Amino acid sequence: MRCIFTLSAITRLLAVWTGLSTIFLLLIAIFFMGPNSRAVIFMATGLVLLWIILGGSLMWVIRDRVRNFIQRIRLPWGLKFVFFCTLLALTEESVTVSMTNLAPVFGVPLGAAYITASANYLDVVAFHSVVVFVPMFIAWAWMLGRWDFSPSAAFLLFGLTGFLAEAQFAGTFNLLQAPFWIFVYGLMVWLPAYSLLPRGGVKPPKWYQAAVAVLLPFVFTIPVAGVVGILHPVSIHFPPILPNS
Repeated sequence: MRCIFTLSAITRLLAVWTGLSTIFLLLIAIFFMGPNSRAVIFMATGLVLLWIILGGSLMWVIRDRVRNFIQRIRLPWGLKFVFFCTLLALTEESVTVSMTNLAPVFGVPLGAAYITASANYLDVVAFHSVVVFVPMFIAWAWMLGRWDFSPSAAFLLFGLTGFLAEAQFAGTFNLLQAPFWIFVYGLMVWLPAYSLLPRGGVKPPKWYQAAVAVLLPFVFTIPVAGVVGILHPVSIHFPPILPNS
């Protein structure tokens, strides 16, 4: 119970930080940023509103109904977990790509500001994002078959994996952005983990296995990322964002 309370407290703290930082950045963007940077903040705010607040709240409200439905599906639990995580990742990317395509609504031409590698949804999910998430979900299915991570722990640990992935891609390690990325990525695995049937033979994770859970998904995704890099070497289909334009 103490561990659950601690994880819940951490999640609430991250939620408060994400909300306050979003409001702060939105005000800064409106009054002080150039059009391109402002548009990026508007896009990120849209992601917070649609995926984190609306999507996360909906997942919480219907969590028991979803769990009952998932448990009635006659497939191996690991397969159901990976499929469910992938469906949520596809949903999240539909929001991000929509935000990128709304650039003209936010006052700039398409491609002048963006939060995805492309404005084409299929290109994004097949060559940039979800295609490399799937091995990560497989890694989590493997770990959940051995270690009894709670849904809250899965949320936080995969969220940290996502933060590290985004930091590596951006080339910057900004801890102030960690709560935002933890929610973006953590929501992909929380409800699937919550929906799992009780599993025999799993053991309570030791402290060092939490670190393994953060890093192991990267190991699983290396082969897929390598193949994708060869087949589709373009990392971003837009020119660099000019913040003062």
